[in-house]
Amino acid sequence: MATSSVSCFEDIEGIGSRACLHCSRKAFALCSNCCCIRGLVRSPITATLPQIGSRLFLVWGILWSFPETRTHLLVSSLLISWSITEIIRYSFFGFKEAFGSAPSWLLWLRYSTFLILYPTGISSEVGLIYIALPFIKASEKYCIRMPNTWNSSFDYFYAAILVLGIYVPGSPHMYKYMLVQRKKALSKPKSE
Repeated sequence: MATSSVSCFEDIEGIGSRACLHCSRKAFALCSNCCCIRGLVRSPITATLPQIGSRLFLVWGILWSFPETRTHLLVSSLLISWSITEIIRYSFFGFKEAFGSAPSWLLWLRYSTFLILYPTGISSEVGLIYIALPFIKASEKYCIRMPNTWNSSFDYFYAAILVLGIYVPGSPHMYKYMLVQRKKALSKPKSE
């Protein structure tokens, strides 16, 4: 059982309710990708897939797989960034569904808070992957070594380094995408 107040993974060995709930929410987030692919929502898959993919990797591939990372301060900044973003996002969509539009202050929050929350969230993600690297290397978890029946190998340590490398072009791409979305959303006439 985790004893730190910054850990969201209490009673992880017994599959605690908080950890199970959080990981289940991230697994259900895959549905967002399916909805994008099928055209059920307007978000492009190029914007949704990296966001959901990185969150799933962080929750399952880092925090769930390497308990040593769960009590780091970056977990708190990560969850705060993700949580504020999602509360605003789903409140915005809830207002739009229920009333046909969202209040202007919520529209502004939806398209402005990312200016701070994306950098803090992305920095937390990158930091947690980096912190996990020595644990990944030492444990050799998820590694496939030769010889084996498939005659191939896989090293999770190098895969995690590759993921870190993807953040270099991916983060500015996502940030620029949101800047464009912000400009579009906040420049629309109020009658819409």
